[in-house]
Amino acid sequence: MNNSVTNTARLLGAGLRALLVLTLVTGVIYPLVVTGIAQGLFNSTANGSQVKDHTGKVVGSSLIGQSYNLPLKNGEETPAPDLKWFQGRPQNGLGTNSVNTQYKLILSGATNRSGDDDELIQWVKDAKAAVVKDNSTADHKVEQAEVPADAVTSSGSGLDPDISPQYADIQVHRIAEKNGLPVAQVQKLVDDHTEGRTLGFIGEPRVNVLELNIALKDLLAKS
Repeated sequence: MNNSVTNTARLLGAGLRALLVLTLVTGVIYPLVVTGIAQGLFNSTANGSQVKDHTGKVVGSSLIGQSYNLPLKNGEETPAPDLKWFQGRPQNGLGTNSVNTQYKLILSGATNRSGDDDELIQWVKDAKAAVVKDNSTADHKVEQAEVPADAVTSSGSGLDPDISPQYADIQVHRIAEKNGLPVAQVQKLVDDHTEGRTLGFIGEPRVNVLELNIALKDLLAKS
């Protein structure tokens, strides 16, 4: 009887010690080590790839696209784009949170429509017409053939932060006209913020819209 109680107590003690050690290792030491490595070697990525303006204020993430729209007017369901700023890709795949309405959330997602879907085809046609209309100025006419695919289609997430250099280029004249800037100055902004393929061969050249608009805001402040 005594041996049985002693063995049980010894096993319980061993189990308790193992629990404490594993809790310390996996619950304290390991998270601290991983967090320290992440903060030391990948600080920006570990903290959400935050983008700051010239004042140091965090204005977004380089990984998440933002909308640049005018305030909703009475009777409007969809806000109009604020054409003083560079525009990103369409966000047709985004949804709204209808389950827990305590939080006002935007749900990321794709349209999940096939290439021959009538509604998708109409979206593309309407988007192309809007791009041509919005970006044509008194001294520069945008042709439909110039409109790239990313200007009229949303990404898989609906939150793509980048656009193609071609889409940024066709917005240059409109940005210059709306803000009273020289076209060459706006074009230089685009060129300076155009990133090449990752490692020289992965992906496509791209322009981060948030970072480009921050640079535009700084330029306007100086002007």
